[in-house]
Amino acid sequence: MTLVALSGAYGAGGSHVGPALAERLGVPFLDRAIPAAVAEALNVPLDDAAAHDEQARTSWLERLLAGFVGQDVGAPVALPAQSASPEDFRRATEDVLRAQIATGDGVLLGRGSAILLREDPCALRVRLDGPPEQRVRQAMRLQHVDEDTARRRMRSQDRTHLAYAKHFYGVDLCDPRLYHVVLDSTAIDLEACVEMLLAAVHSLRRHAAPAPGA
Repeated sequence: MTLVALSGAYGAGGSHVGPALAERLGVPFLDRAIPAAVAEALNVPLDDAAAHDEQARTSWLERLLAGFVGQDVGAPVALPAQSASPEDFRRATEDVLRAQIATGDGVLLGRGSAILLREDPCALRVRLDGPPEQRVRQAMRLQHVDEDTARRRMRSQDRTHLAYAKHFYGVDLCDPRLYHVVLDSTAIDLEACVEMLLAAVHSLRRHAAPAPGA
């Protein structure tokens, strides 16, 4: 059994560490595959599913949760015209995650995977983070965007990811108690992060294995 749940702040390199770790472990990586599966389950266009899934990064969730997080993120607007609610997308996304979790193998990036797996002693839960300024610089390098774009995305994504976890699960996504490993992936080379997480996976597997004769 090889399950890893990655939670990554914007600019922390989760979309680079996740696939590389999955390849080294020889297990599936779930990220972009989730919107397609959610769209199929809900019978909605892929663009609608991607909008709900990725944003956490789009303004619809910021506005939906504006009153909850106590911030003025702009004038209220209607949700996109579609029959599926944010709660429907959350449940459908969880179904996709749980289906992969049931196989016992996979590296899962975001989407509440660390929260869903917090009671599983065999699943490694990881948080990738770093100082905001360093995350901006790393995002500029990895995503080939300018500084203003990186800063805008960081403010939006950090705020909405935290609000999503708090609203739907009642947890603080930055709480270190959710994770086995918290890495500053702006200070440690991303390939070194992959190597460290490989070692952590193998160590957790040894500790979780039943003792001989048990």
